[in-house]
Amino acid sequence: MSKVLIISTSLRVGSNSEALARECEAGAKAAGHEVEFVSLKGKKMGYCVGCLVCQKTQKCVWKDDVTELCDKVKNADVLVFATPIYYYEMSGQMKTLLDRLNPLYPSDYKFRRIFLLATAAEEGDEVFEKAVSGLQGWIDCFPKAEFGGLASCGGVGAANSAKHEADALKQAYDLGAAL
Repeated sequence: MSKVLIISTSLRVGSNSEALARECEAGAKAAGHEVEFVSLKGKKMGYCVGCLVCQKTQKCVWKDDVTELCDKVKNADVLVFATPIYYYEMSGQMKTLLDRLNPLYPSDYKFRRIFLLATAAEEGDEVFEKAVSGLQGWIDCFPKAEFGGLASCGGVGAANSAKHEADALKQAYDLGAAL
C-alpha cells in the first residue's frame, strides 16, 4: 500500500482535469492505497522569489498554504498532478506550485513516482508533450524520483465535458488502480 497524494491544480468550477483526478482517486482507493486529494482552489500561494533560503532551511520564506502542502508532498510515496492544458503547457498554478516546492530539493523526500493527468480543448498526443516535459524538468531535480506516466483527455473545452468521456475516465481510474 502506498501513500498517494493527488493535487488538482485547476481553479475552474466543473474542471475537466479534476474529473480525471477524482477517477484516479477512486481507482487508487479501490486498490487499497492511502489517498489524499488536494485542490488548489481557494489556496493562498505566492510566487517563488528565487531567494534560495529554502536550500539552507528546507522552509520557504513565504507563509501561505504551500507550507502545509510541501509537507504533504515530501511525505507521499506517489504524486499525481492534475492540470488543464493552457497554451500547450501546464497551468500557471501548477508551475507556481512546482517552483514553490523548491524546499524539497535538499530534503529526504519519500516520493518515487510522479504521474500527470491532463485535459485540453485540443486533441492529439502532441498537445500534452510540453506539460509532460515541464513536469519532467522538475522531476529531474529529484534523483530518487521518476515520471510514471500520463493519463490525458483532449477535446474537452467546456466545463464538465470530461465527465462524458468514458475512455479517459477509465484511463484515469486504471492509472490510480495500478499505483
